[in-house]
Amino acid sequence: MISADGSLTFRELDQAVDEMTSELAVMGVKAGGVVAVLSWNSAPFVAVVHAAARLGAVLLPLNARLSADELGWQIKDAGAAFLLHDEANTMVAEGLAAVAGRPLKLLGLGSPFEGLRMSGVRAVSDSSMTARRQRTERRFDLSEVQTILYTSGTTGRAKGAMLTYGNHLWSAVGSALNLGVQTDDRWLACLPLFHAGGLSILHRSVIYGIGCVLHESFEPARVNKAIDEDGVTIVSVVALMLEQMLDERGENPYPASLRCVLLGGGPAPRPLLERCAALGVPVVQTYGLTETASQATTLAPEEALSKLGSAGKPLFGTEVRVLRDDGAEAGPEEPGEIVVRGPAVTVGYLGQPKATSRALRGGWLHTGDIGYLDAEGYLYVLDRRDDLIISGGENVYPAEVEAALQSHPAVAEAGVIGVADERWGQAPLAVVVARKGVVVSDEELLSFCRERLAGYKTPKRIVLAEALARTAAGKLMRGELRQRYG
Repeated sequence: MISADGSLTFRELDQAVDEMTSELAVMGVKAGGVVAVLSWNSAPFVAVVHAAARLGAVLLPLNARLSADELGWQIKDAGAAFLLHDEANTMVAEGLAAVAGRPLKLLGLGSPFEGLRMSGVRAVSDSSMTARRQRTERRFDLSEVQTILYTSGTTGRAKGAMLTYGNHLWSAVGSALNLGVQTDDRWLACLPLFHAGGLSILHRSVIYGIGCVLHESFEPARVNKAIDEDGVTIVSVVALMLEQMLDERGENPYPASLRCVLLGGGPAPRPLLERCAALGVPVVQTYGLTETASQATTLAPEEALSKLGSAGKPLFGTEVRVLRDDGAEAGPEEPGEIVVRGPAVTVGYLGQPKATSRALRGGWLHTGDIGYLDAEGYLYVLDRRDDLIISGGENVYPAEVEAALQSHPAVAEAGVIGVADERWGQAPLAVVVARKGVVVSDEELLSFCRERLAGYKTPKRIVLAEALARTAAGKLMRGELRQRYG
């Protein structure tokens, strides 16, 4: 593993995890206990992931971008008694005990190169070195819950998706059979480890025996440099991140060693995919959810150009269908709700039996996403059902309108929502961020859309903004746009 603090071999990581495991044991962590982690990407975070598993504890990665109230609610809902935090989140962690309404034992994650090679913690116990070096061995039951990841949810409180060891393992195996594994592979983790997309890279690294290059956060120039200098062969990003990487890189081609840019986080704008195809960037679209432990479908690398825009076929062991509103299976290229079944799918939501039975009815995970399967079984994702705009009885997919806007050379970002309209019921409204140093008018953008979209898809109004709200993983937060402009 390569991080900002240096590099660790698998042997050294194993020793570091031994020490972390002993620290947690002395702290009182036992099998079945919930250990919350409030930290940005770091080497100690990696050690915690594996140490918690060795003790049979359940890991609760917390989104460091949430408010204290949101974090406290999740800690209370999950029943966490332990909270590990990095230095940057010390003040928030110390204030969470009162908000969570339950006793919390805190442990600060310190420098990753103390002690043996990487103690990963600032010790708060009087444990002896003998205890710190104690080896913990256990057999893993694939049906045990390993992780609780809270979904971002479009309304109300987030739900805690319970992911088992089997969920994570099957996700890793399915991805390997699709993308392949090479002895010189290095997977760059610049997505947050508190999301499924980032966390899954850690699991795949140790399961495959490949290197992981860990960045604390996403910085386009640093990612490009890592691809050039750190031997990165695979990188996971979302569309906005990839756009920024290309802008920063300019005309510089990527090295042949970069064999896969795994693109997730929602439908990718076609102009971006075409730009990558022209530059020879090996983009491979994927579709996944927190509830599927990351990838559910992925396009094979050799089909990246022949199936441009597709999220590929289901990973090994996973099944995907598209259902019409009446519950019947949709025909080829007929839009409907995407449903998923397989061993990587969550066993349910923590403490929410009604939400679990509703989401997993009939043995299928009802994703709430809209898409279609072509005649060959390739999945194309259109949008979130909750984001669908129905204008005059016609379906308008915000992602399609956003893609049209983003093909304009002056547009850096675009977000589209539905707003009330007396005549049509709903009409699209677009919020646009212009490229740095570029001036563009809303009328120019409306005219641009009219040339490329049907009348009912063309935004009723365009608002120019400084920035768009996004999650830590780079996903557009349309709910925020609805609150402000809806």
